[in-house]
Amino acid sequence: MLFYLFCNVFIYAFHGGLWVYLACFIAFSMVVVWGSFDIGLGYFVNSITHKRTRIKEVALTFDDGPTEFTPQFLDLLKEHQVKATFFCIGKQIEKYPETFQRIISEGHTVGNHTLSHSNTTGFLSTVKMIEEIEQCDEIIERIGHIKTDLYRPPFGVTNPNIAKAIKRTHKKSIGWNVRSLDTVTDNEKKIYKRVTGNLKKGSIILLHDTSEKTFHVLVDLLLFLKNKEYSTFTVDSITKSKKND
Repeated sequence: MLFYLFCNVFIYAFHGGLWVYLACFIAFSMVVVWGSFDIGLGYFVNSITHKRTRIKEVALTFDDGPTEFTPQFLDLLKEHQVKATFFCIGKQIEKYPETFQRIISEGHTVGNHTLSHSNTTGFLSTVKMIEEIEQCDEIIERIGHIKTDLYRPPFGVTNPNIAKAIKRTHKKSIGWNVRSLDTVTDNEKKIYKRVTGNLKKGSIILLHDTSEKTFHVLVDLLLFLKNKEYSTFTVDSITKSKKND
């Protein structure tokens, strides 16, 4: 912050124009905001967004569960013999403990998605972010009897406080390079086209096991992957994280 203020004062003092100061201030602010919301940039945190591979393989990741819809997703994944990565919210795990245990027992990978997935995540202090992560860890271990070093920032938001919290809790930040936007789009065809149209070798796909529409998209997506001869991988295969401790 001091460096930022110094730069602005320097620009104003030696270039003599308020418009230069304002332009630089706005430009820098836009970069910071962009960097906070685009996890792929790695502006504050170096997040894993894809796998470097030469073969046709992708990772299916599901956020915000477990929910009442998760069992349907698990049934479908089991039918297709596909393993996925679930980034779970602590409070949701407490609400659906049996479903969470099923995720683990069926061989899927689990990651930390904070205790509450607060809408004010981007404004929380480092201490509060650490609490959010650690309390979710406690629930994961208590109910699932496992530990995980995988963490996905809610909304993909990162900033200096979140970066410090990730470092102090020894987490590996996991992002994506294919975002379905299934939480903001109701049209299943648009979601499907967005995902399939942006797929590359090693893509990490962001989905949510929170709705019937995404389940329907997954039905078609799994058929697409099979027809295009794509295999799947779980995120821990990149990080060499252990599913169980």
